Order: sequence, then C-alpha cells, then structure tokens
Amino acid sequence: MKIAYQLSDIIYEKNSVVTVGSFDGVHLAHREVLGEVVRLAQSRKGRSVLVTFDPHPKEVVTGKPVPLLTTLEERVQLCSELGIDLFFAIPFTYEFSRQTSREFYIRYLVQRIGVSEVVEGFDHHFGRDREGSVEDMLKLGKEFEFSVVAMKPVYVKNELVSSTGIRKHLIAGNIERPADLLGRPYNLGGTVVKGDGRGKALGFPTANIRLSSDKKLIPQNGIYFVRVLVGNREQYGMVSIGVRPTFHENGARTVEVNILNFQDEIYNQTIELYFLKRLRDELKFNSADELIRQMNRDKEESLKLLAAMRSA
Repeated sequence: MKIAYQLSDIIYEKNSVVTVGSFDGVHLAHREVLGEVVRLAQSRKGRSVLVTFDPHPKEVVTGKPVPLLTTLEERVQLCSELGIDLFFAIPFTYEFSRQTSREFYIRYLVQRIGVSEVVEGFDHHFGRDREGSVEDMLKLGKEFEFSVVAMKPVYVKNELVSSTGIRKHLIAGNIERPADLLGRPYNLGGTVVKGDGRGKALGFPTANIRLSSDKKLIPQNGIYFVRVLVGNREQYGMVSIGVRPTFHENGARTVEVNILNFQDEIYNQTIELYFLKRLRDELKFNSADELIRQMNRDKEESLKLLAAMRSA
C-alpha cells in the first residue's frame, strides 16, 4: 500500500475507485465501504484509494479535541490489511475546511487523483460546513463521468455501527459492545515506564504505560481483563485505569497492567492492550489489605475468563 500526504506524491490514475472520510475506528461499517472499494477496483483492474484527514476534521473546525478510536498509524495498518492500494492522508487545516464540496472533489479527485467510481457511506457529508451530500456527489459524478455507490447502513444487534456510538460505549466503560461494532477488541498501546513500585509491594507488580498517543480515547476508569502483547509475546492480564484513590486524593490518571503469571523485566518495551471484559469500577478502599483481597478476587475472575477462552 502506498501512503501519501500531499497531492504531489500521487500519480494520476483515472481508473481509481475512491472513498473519502475520517474512518476513525475502521469499524464494521467502514470495512463494508473499504471492502467494496477494493472489490470494484479489482473488478475493473483499477486502483483502490482511501482519502482521509489528519487531524480529525471536527477537532479543527470546533477547536475541541476528538478522542480517537484509532491513530493515523493504526488506520494505515488496518487499511493495508484490507487491501487498499493508496492511503492519502490530507493535512486538515481550517483553511482547507473552507473549500466547498464541489471545489474539493474537482481539485483532489477529478483533476489530481483520478476517479472512475466513488464509494461512500449512506450518511456521507463533505466540504465546507458538511454541505455536500450523496445527492450532490451524484450530480458531480454525472458532470465529470464517475459513478457513485452509496452503501447501506450497517447494524449489529439492532444498533447502527458508528464511530460516535463506539466512543459513547467506551466512555461509559462498556468494553464488549465496541468489540462487536469494531469487529475486534478495542486497543491501547504505548511504552512501559517506571512507576512508584506500589503494585509490586502489594504483590501485584504492574507495568505502567506511557500511551503512544495523547489523542486516543481511554475507556472509563475501572479494572479490565485484557489480552496483552509485549513485542510478539501474547499474555493476559488485568488493567487498571484511574487515579488510584486508595493512595491518592488527587492522583493523575494512569494506565497500568498486571500481567498474569509473568515476571519478566519489560521497561522501555512497547506494549499493546486489547480490552476483553470490564471487571469492576475503580474503588477507594479503607486499607491496603482490603485492596489486596479485592485484587485477588479480580485475578481469580480473570483466570476463570482465560480458562473459558482457552477451552472454547
């Protein structure tokens, strides 16, 4: 897959099948769109193209941070796995956002990338103030001789699959539903750094994680059962997200993982967490002994979940 960040990096190819959007999460509905792009491009022996934006357009337009489901690097990896030929990430600025939908499609798709077919989700809007709709795109297609495919909405267990809906679930601490909508467990990644050693003193050594992106959405505070990748090694563990209220009045929010039956030194190594189940809320305990008893119960539940997974 070729990755481009400016138009000068792209060779014009009229026989391109293109989709445009943020694609945050690369969830099941996105995968339907991208799969159709790849299928149509292969059928016409053309090029499959994803045009996306960085940072998220809403962040630039509103001036407020958007908690991301996937970093740009993760979107690149997921789209590569799906067979996209060209991943074009446009640096999104306020000036760029002032283009009309017509100006954007003519300048970027018709004149520079090349386009024979456009595939979009049913609710796709684009251009200044999201003024352009699928109906507008159909008119452009007729004018500039490209066809338009509008995909149907995707539902999982009667819920519309959307990035906004997935974010709401994660913020509420609902981990299992996003996995259904994404088609994979939600993940966080980063580097293992030194903490204060309190977990080891309690008998539950933890790897403190400096997240690789400060823009990625962190689920609601609590304790979670997770799959852990340390390099290429797969493990399982318990993640704590929160402020450690038993020991701190106004502690900083941290993400740390106790890897089950694991004692290796992993400082400065990369680590990836895949959230499988929420075990409980973050709680304030009256003593360290009370906390240790609860952590033992958390470990017992995690080991049961792991045994059930391996026997399934």
